[in-house]
Amino acid sequence: MCGIIGYAGHRPAVPVVVEGLRRLEYRGYDSAGVAFVRQNNIHVVRAMGKLAALEEKLAHEPVTTPTCAMGHTRWATHGVPAERNAHPHCSNDGSLAIVHNGIIENYQEIKAELTGKGYTFSSETDTEVLVNLVAERRKTSPDLLHAFATALREAHGAYAVCLMDKDEPGVIYAARMSAPLIFGQGTGENFVASDIPAFLPYTRKVVFLQDGDLVRATAGSFEIMRLEDLSPVRRETQTIQWDMQAAQKGGYRHFMLKEIFEQPRVISDGLTGRLNADKSQVRLEELDVLPVPKRLHIVACGTSYHSGLWGRHLLEHWARVPVQVEIASEFRYRDTLLLDKDDMVLVISQSGETADTLAALRIAKQNGVTVLGLCNVVGSSIARDASAVLYTQAGPEISVASTKAMCSQMVMLALMALYWGTRKGCLPADECRSTLQILENLPALLDDCLPALHDRAKEISRKYAQARNFFYLGRGHCYPLALEGALKLKELSYIHAEGYAAGEMKHGPIALIDPSFPTFALALDDVLLPKVKSNMVEVQARQGKVIALTNKGVELDAEDRWEIPALPAPLSAFVALPALQLFSYETADYLGKDVDQPRNLAKSVTVE
Repeated sequence: MCGIIGYAGHRPAVPVVVEGLRRLEYRGYDSAGVAFVRQNNIHVVRAMGKLAALEEKLAHEPVTTPTCAMGHTRWATHGVPAERNAHPHCSNDGSLAIVHNGIIENYQEIKAELTGKGYTFSSETDTEVLVNLVAERRKTSPDLLHAFATALREAHGAYAVCLMDKDEPGVIYAARMSAPLIFGQGTGENFVASDIPAFLPYTRKVVFLQDGDLVRATAGSFEIMRLEDLSPVRRETQTIQWDMQAAQKGGYRHFMLKEIFEQPRVISDGLTGRLNADKSQVRLEELDVLPVPKRLHIVACGTSYHSGLWGRHLLEHWARVPVQVEIASEFRYRDTLLLDKDDMVLVISQSGETADTLAALRIAKQNGVTVLGLCNVVGSSIARDASAVLYTQAGPEISVASTKAMCSQMVMLALMALYWGTRKGCLPADECRSTLQILENLPALLDDCLPALHDRAKEISRKYAQARNFFYLGRGHCYPLALEGALKLKELSYIHAEGYAAGEMKHGPIALIDPSFPTFALALDDVLLPKVKSNMVEVQARQGKVIALTNKGVELDAEDRWEIPALPAPLSAFVALPALQLFSYETADYLGKDVDQPRNLAKSVTVE
């Protein structure tokens, strides 16, 4: 969703905030803005489009050096993308400015109350309503802090907000409720932001704010209070281990390409500390205190959902745990009385802040079910609320389209399956040992083959970039990969693509096949290969062209054959996945699309 940064310190604040917005631009795409105090007045600069448009406007501003400012990059919720709806928004009296990520669900009722008192609104946003509610409550509150808290208690929904007052030019106020907001503690400077990279060049000391936390910060001090009563609260300060180099492109054309090529290291990092001394068994101390579930419900969205679908094959085969995989936005509205006390819910989210997944977690807990979290962000809401959490160790993922995050989730799902299978005694020791050996050798294998995969992706993408539709077909563990391949192609290149379980093709979709409708078939050398080959023949019989992702020595007929190194199923997915990602990346780049920030998309969906 939207990106927020607030700064109070000793540096020129506007450049700090703009630099932070650049690192948050993946969170919003339609507009950006900054606010600061100049000559005892709140001054706001906003611009439509990418951050460069805001920088162009700021270049024509009078030279000032305020040391406190805040900024925002927007992903539209209320109000169309337009400068009038861009943040920051000011109160009618010009005394306050606010930036906001989230949705105030009862903003219409609040707006009606304020309109009756003479307030006017120049935007369609819930955010402008909120800042005027603070201004109104200030009239009957002892100070701005109490007015801010009172207004937020009346606002229902999800929010991360940062507030400035023209009469307190060196102070920022901030609060969060069901939307990510992180506090950065520097030396003679303090920050709030939606994500760590916004302030990482200046400090690695962070406080992960919790729902209902409210902050007042100056350059040299900060207080964290509970929204409900403004009582002080202590939160642990943590030190981030990665640095900004990990969030830079490192010579790659796009973050997405860099992150695809980081997958060998992601696998290595995911295995580090997870194996016993002789590397014959998995060590997951986080799970030692939890029972092996009688039944596992995997709940996730988007790419994480596809990871869960793939993980089901491993968990059921190696650990003999029945698995049900559900889309979080559907699960949260189902009859959860079907959950049994011996069940476990596994929620998967790269950010740990996905709104629907977080809601599903809380519903499961309310029903007395153990919840295991699988996420990448330390201190995220899912990490805090789950009964136990496994971190994927993927590092920062900047590109909106997820790549290495899925790889890291697959590593942890494989380790979970091996761990539970060993613990239950249903997985032979030699099979566990040989599987771990394959996983340990994967980074070197991928390092060797990724350049060739990239070259082949370039060749094939040029041939099919003008297609307007695509099928992706897979069976068994390749079906989730077909879904993910189709998702990547449509979100990056805007080409319509559908992933199907290959056996379903004859139940309707085959009617769409014609010479201009290509099919990407995952035809890996496993027990289901004959079935996939049969589906390919059916496509070709209707003049459809086929790209076959396969292995050396496999006999099949395809217009374009793409060979990848062979691995035993389902671990062959670790090579197939980057091939699919690179095909989508090269197609989109060839078509001139914005690969790292596709239109209409945000990195983390933090509101329903």
